[in-house]
Amino acid sequence: MEFVRGVVFVSVIVVLVSLGLSNVEGRTHFHKDIMSLNIGISVSESPDYPPDPNDPRETPSEPCIFNVMSFGAVGDGSTDDTDAFRSAWKEACAVESGVLLAPADYEFTITSTIFSGPCNPGIVFQLDGVLMPPDGPDCWPEGDSKKQWLVFYRVDGMTLTGSGTIEGNGEKWWELPCKPHKGPHGTTLPGPCESPVLIRFFMSSNVVITGLQIQNSPQFHMKFDGCDGVQIEDLSISTPALSPNTDGIHIENTKSVGIYNSFIANGDDCISIGTGCSDVNIENITCEHSHGISIGSLGVQNSHACVSNITVRDVFIKDSDNGVRIKTWQGGTGSVTGITFDNIQMENVRNCIILDQYYCLSKGCRNQTSAVYVRDVSYRNIKGTYDVRNPPIHFACSDTVPCTNITLSEVELLPAEGELVDDPFCWNTYGSQETLTIPPIDCLQEGEPQTISELSSYTC
Repeated sequence: MEFVRGVVFVSVIVVLVSLGLSNVEGRTHFHKDIMSLNIGISVSESPDYPPDPNDPRETPSEPCIFNVMSFGAVGDGSTDDTDAFRSAWKEACAVESGVLLAPADYEFTITSTIFSGPCNPGIVFQLDGVLMPPDGPDCWPEGDSKKQWLVFYRVDGMTLTGSGTIEGNGEKWWELPCKPHKGPHGTTLPGPCESPVLIRFFMSSNVVITGLQIQNSPQFHMKFDGCDGVQIEDLSISTPALSPNTDGIHIENTKSVGIYNSFIANGDDCISIGTGCSDVNIENITCEHSHGISIGSLGVQNSHACVSNITVRDVFIKDSDNGVRIKTWQGGTGSVTGITFDNIQMENVRNCIILDQYYCLSKGCRNQTSAVYVRDVSYRNIKGTYDVRNPPIHFACSDTVPCTNITLSEVELLPAEGELVDDPFCWNTYGSQETLTIPPIDCLQEGEPQTISELSSYTC
């Protein structure tokens, strides 16, 4: 009898196991039934279950939003909201995909602030309202730096974005007596001169800036130094034509940069590229009443400067003092190489194409033999109209360090009104024309110079 009971018991087990293996939908019930029998058989959960969409462990994490209003911001345009922004940044920095949100329909005033990293991945500074500094030097807190306002330091993978406006309140800074145009004949006058850069990224990497309107900066609107991996897109930068030193975007010691699809109207360089920059792409930019797109100035105070692999393409420059420019001081060393200006449209521009190795801000600069070596520069499809007060093409290269491999193709520049006053100018410039230019340029020297003294000083 005991033998029969044993056979029946084993048969039941076999049947149950067979049902469990053949019926996927019944797996959970099968496990529960086996465990309820308490017969000493250990059964593990199957790893093949589909994810449960209702289980928060199975879904990607959502951004954590830290609204500055929740940290005490008032947003009335006059209250100091600095502490609220610092607190919101601290919280957003501490989590993955954290978002500092400055909402629409508010005006926030904060003092000079450094937003420091490192942060957890994916941090976003989202500005949908208006953000601004104190109104001019008299309102600037005594202990705050007057060299910079909004600083992002050692951030990696950060995005600065939103539908809002960064208002620089620069008018009172522009009126300082030390600024250009305040003295007779465009000179400056004695007095305090420090003015803050509006937005600065320092020693940061993989940053994205997109969608914002930035206006009326006391000095440079945006500055990037010591950065690697910068993408700027869909910005609008706007400042009056006579606002001094208000470069739109300035980069130095920064690599792997893309600047795309943006509008810049300002009182100095539209985009300026300083020493230590390489692998920079600038595309689909409009520059108005500016000083154009500049590489330099480089080599100031006999310094060593290196710039390479810069491409400027599909740019419209209007009513500006310069078009595309390379400017270096006498006495410097290093090199500028691998530069392409392609498909640039000019409208009423002075100095459409200018390469100047005698850059100087006064008449007191002394002649020096050393210079930054400029080579491998291409100007292609540069067309439009120029202001006849200056010749449209100006190549002034060093007596001892000539510019080499300068290439022109499809350059057609006509007077905006009147007639050409001066022919294109070249000095110690070696290169070639792939097509005839308008106006004709016959001052380029063919081939290569016989020697460049102490060439090792001009390598990077």
